[in-house]
Amino acid sequence: MKKKLTIGLFGFGVVGQGLYNVLNQTHGVKAVVKKIAIKDKDKVRTLSADLFTTEKSVILDDPSIDVVVELINDHEAAYAIVKQALINGKHVVTANKRMLAEHLEEFYELQQRYGKSILYEGSVCGSIPIIRNLEEYYDNDLLTSIEGIFNGSTNYILTKVFEEKKSYAEALLKAQELGFAETDPALDVEGYDAKFKLVIAMAHTFGVFVKPSDVINIGINKISSTDLKYAKEHNLSIKLVARAFKQGDQVFGFVAPQLIEAHHPLASIRNEYNAVLVEGAFAEKQTFVGKGAGSYPTGSAVLSDVSALTYGYAYEYKKRLQHELLTFSNDLLVEAIVTFDEEQQVSIQEFVNFKSGYAAHGKQLLQGELTLNKFKELSLRAGVSVILAPQVSFKPLSEKRPHQLLEV
Repeated sequence: MKKKLTIGLFGFGVVGQGLYNVLNQTHGVKAVVKKIAIKDKDKVRTLSADLFTTEKSVILDDPSIDVVVELINDHEAAYAIVKQALINGKHVVTANKRMLAEHLEEFYELQQRYGKSILYEGSVCGSIPIIRNLEEYYDNDLLTSIEGIFNGSTNYILTKVFEEKKSYAEALLKAQELGFAETDPALDVEGYDAKFKLVIAMAHTFGVFVKPSDVINIGINKISSTDLKYAKEHNLSIKLVARAFKQGDQVFGFVAPQLIEAHHPLASIRNEYNAVLVEGAFAEKQTFVGKGAGSYPTGSAVLSDVSALTYGYAYEYKKRLQHELLTFSNDLLVEAIVTFDEEQQVSIQEFVNFKSGYAAHGKQLLQGELTLNKFKELSLRAGVSVILAPQVSFKPLSEKRPHQLLEV
């Protein structure tokens, strides 16, 4: 049976305004916004001034408010708000992926301690309901992998570069103008945003809590003209792929650009769309596609979470309760293509298994198997670009044992 909820809203940007309007125009979700916390009290707004406050305590300490919806940009301020809301006995809805990724295990424990829910469908892949599906549809499936395009901004940029022959700078500027990429796009183009989402997804896919700092992320900001030429000559595209998979008692996860063959499910994902590929022992391979950038995709997920709370819904973290001992590791071999200026020093000795290479027009290209840590190290060198090969294989380094992060 539905319960009518009273909401305290933090943030009144595009998503916050959209949520407020939808709640006041539809009878499908039984919820009302009582108070909205903002930073700028002098900004002209169309709603009554009595609805707004600049003091977070007005919302957090109000016993009549059931749910805190957090939609601000500051991840540190958001952490303080969400933590206090749970302690004060309020449910929380948020889409702040960085804040969640950095504190997810703590939030899990707070939910158990205070008996309140925190829902965050909008934090991973916009309008795609992947968290709910991992929790409910795949609750008893033996999941082996999750991967996909988790960042709409970078996918938009790469689409424009390949299909419209835009320069990287032109495509990035257009993404910023459309609101897909931030004014400071580093979180998107360097792979951090996708990594935060992957960390959250891993908790529901495998039941492991992993620190973002332990997950390797490589972005698209160093993709070279040689990479683009190679891709087009071989009928390939480039996508920024976030992936996590289980082999034995180990979980591996990282974000990196990859050359994608034309028949691959991710090849057709264009512009700001996201895609998630899930593989399990029973359901086998399934693909989810939806918009991942923009205010409405996130807003629809936030609205869905609010609606779920009216039915008393809560994440159960079912994979965590299946008592499987798993460890997270970066001890992995990956097949990669490395391109670099001739004056740069990249040696074939840095490859575990070297396959091929060539040099032309002042650039060199080498292909072979690298350790994941070497793959990351090369990505940090000036004038060097690293991309996963199209038919990439992953081999755990069995002679090394990973550090243990979590027992479940």
